Amino acid sequence: MKSLILGSGLRVVYAPSPTNTVYLGLAVDADTRDETDEESGMAHFAEHLSFKGTSRRTSRQIITHMESVGGDLNAFTGKEETVYYCTCQKEHFRRAMDLLVDVVFNSRYPQEEMDKEVEVVIDEIESYNDSPSELIYDDFEAMLFQGHPLGRNILGDADRLRTYKTEDVLNYTHRLYVPSNAVLFVYGNVSEKEIMKQIRHALPTDEGSSGPQDPPPYPSTREGSGYNRLVPTSAGHYTPSPCGRVGEGSGGRRVIHKDTHQAHIMMGARAFGGNHEKHLALFLANNILGGPGLSSRLNLALREKRGLVYTVESTLTTYTDTGVWAIYFGCDHHDANKCKRIVKKELQRLCDAPLSAKALNAAKRQIIGQIALSYDNFESVAIGMGKRMLHYNRTQTKDELINRIQALTSEQVWDAAKEIFNPENLTILEYR
Repeated sequence: MKSLILGSGLRVVYAPSPTNTVYLGLAVDADTRDETDEESGMAHFAEHLSFKGTSRRTSRQIITHMESVGGDLNAFTGKEETVYYCTCQKEHFRRAMDLLVDVVFNSRYPQEEMDKEVEVVIDEIESYNDSPSELIYDDFEAMLFQGHPLGRNILGDADRLRTYKTEDVLNYTHRLYVPSNAVLFVYGNVSEKEIMKQIRHALPTDEGSSGPQDPPPYPSTREGSGYNRLVPTSAGHYTPSPCGRVGEGSGGRRVIHKDTHQAHIMMGARAFGGNHEKHLALFLANNILGGPGLSSRLNLALREKRGLVYTVESTLTTYTDTGVWAIYFGCDHHDANKCKRIVKKELQRLCDAPLSAKALNAAKRQIIGQIALSYDNFESVAIGMGKRMLHYNRTQTKDELINRIQALTSEQVWDAAKEIFNPENLTILEYR
């Protein structure tokens, strides 16, 4: 894996893959977090509109450019990035590169297309609102990050979206959709020479390059009124708890009445950012607690032993300077309190004492196996490369990650668990 920076400020990260398929994309530091209060939902809306016409291509030409050769073009918006990505055969690499650069840097956002697309986005919002198991994650983050853009729904508000004009989208994208605020990532059987050739063809202003750059100091900062970074503590990291507690009681609890068939419940707290020294230990602890396997402690306690839930999961969402750790499950209304007690008991188990050497080794073996399997998803690997370079200005190979996990001690995992999993510090959201 290699990285470099071009004369325009565009960062490039690339790595070889064992197939003839190439995965490439542009990760842009334009996101929900960069929106001003008057731009709510703009990041996601701009992503949709980028496919509706550029200075060189119509909407139909954008849609068919890669599909005509069996390729694919897609995009998604997060709270800390917008990512445009393409999959193609090696022989169509130039075509894909040219299209990506055009869509990201030359989109025009015509008003007639905006007027049509806004109804598509509103349908997306309404569909999301009809899915309580998905909506509850956004409402939970809104609790944890009250008054901060991280607590804002990515999709935005329907009434506000209908007011946006071409000028509004251009103001947002001209501020953020620039090469110096983006990362190009390429994963495939393509040489550095070919990558540089096609970048300069697609982006003629990009002349010259330099070698890999050092990561910026933590926390990174950016100019612009729309950017909001949480204030770090004196130790250089945002304190995850008890600052993340809201609402009633010692840990914060909120009930929203939605007349759902099941009770939908989330329990969690703010967590460590991606640069925090305890982040990886918490990653391992969370996998033990409620990772993707049926053998997770929460699944065994709630489903296998007692049959109280169909599914339970514990997730760790990582941002650059903070994070969200959350447990989600759905259950019968009359079982809700019982399930919460069992969850708290499992949390306390992880807080009471370090893992034994046997338990730690088993946990490491499991998560390393999961990581190894995840690297067979080449598209995900490519996007991960781009996002890591965008946010942390560095790369990380599979072997480097595995070696870091192997080096974790029981005390480190215990220390992270005690700080984040403390049952007394939980924020709880319930749909009833």
